[in-house]
Amino acid sequence: MTKPPHTATELSVGQVAERSGVAVSALHFYEEKGLIRSRRTTGNQRRYTRDTLRRVAFIRVAQRVGIPLRMVGEALAGLPDGRTPDRGDWARLSEQWRAELDVRIDQLVELRDNLADCIGCGCLSLDRCILRNRDDVLGDEGYGPRRLLVDPLAEETRRAL
Repeated sequence: MTKPPHTATELSVGQVAERSGVAVSALHFYEEKGLIRSRRTTGNQRRYTRDTLRRVAFIRVAQRVGIPLRMVGEALAGLPDGRTPDRGDWARLSEQWRAELDVRIDQLVELRDNLADCIGCGCLSLDRCILRNRDDVLGDEGYGPRRLLVDPLAEETRRAL
């Protein structure tokens, strides 16, 4: 596909996919979730405004650093007139997300450090394994790997009580 002229105000879904490096199906998904929007031509084809490329880049960067799409959607919905994020928006949003990213980094470091014995061990050290949940005693607390995926806000609430 050839690059659309810079003066083009609207792009087809294929052009947005090619320019953004995102699959057409992902663009449809983003649209379904309200992260981007298009208009339909009389032939029922999607057309995106050129600023959609910046929104898609914003979405991809946020996903790359681990921000859930739900939070990305909330951030985009909070912009005036649904406009594309600018530098100031990104600075403000990244500051809001910093605490969550710090928690994720801490969890990843802990995971890396605690699983170091497990890599290549074939689970010969089950008596010391952080993933071990003998007799499913942690099942009463909820689903998932309870020792690894701790909700930091819930943890703070428990400590305060």
